[in-house]
Amino acid sequence: MLQRREIATLAGGCFWCLEAIFRELRGVEKVMSGYSGGFVPEPSYQEVSIGTTGHAEAIQITFDPDIISFKELLEVFFTVHDPTTLNCQGADVGTQYRSAIFFHTPQQEAAAKEMKIEIDSRKIWNAPVVTEITQFKAFYPAEKYHQGYFLHNPDQPYCQVVIEPKVAKFRKQFLEKLRK
Repeated sequence: MLQRREIATLAGGCFWCLEAIFRELRGVEKVMSGYSGGFVPEPSYQEVSIGTTGHAEAIQITFDPDIISFKELLEVFFTVHDPTTLNCQGADVGTQYRSAIFFHTPQQEAAAKEMKIEIDSRKIWNAPVVTEITQFKAFYPAEKYHQGYFLHNPDQPYCQVVIEPKVAKFRKQFLEKLRK
């Protein structure tokens, strides 16, 4: 029997943070850091980081929808970053750090729009959600040293000060969704 796999592409600030979180979810098979939503083919980190390519730092998730749904991925997404700040997450400022969902199917588009409305109506955040919902066009994997950054560099100061607290909060809040 052929197993179904789906792809989700999300942006919510630094890709190191999102990758570290989503790789711990049961049903997620692969998470890759990269760039999406821009107009320059094959951008480099240096190009994206100065904000001239239109890309956001993003992650691409390969997941088993029989174990975790796209909606469940979005629930985590809208909880682990601030979707109300336009073009920034914490000290990271610029369009490359925007909150975005790059939908791959009409079903993902509908789910993203519904979830955005639901998050706003539940008043989880003190301001309206500004997450961009855009049709997926391309994803460019980030350079090798970005892949699994938190996993490979846990003692790096950014990992300890920024990523570790986010991962700890995520683990506590989504304990039932973690890999065993």
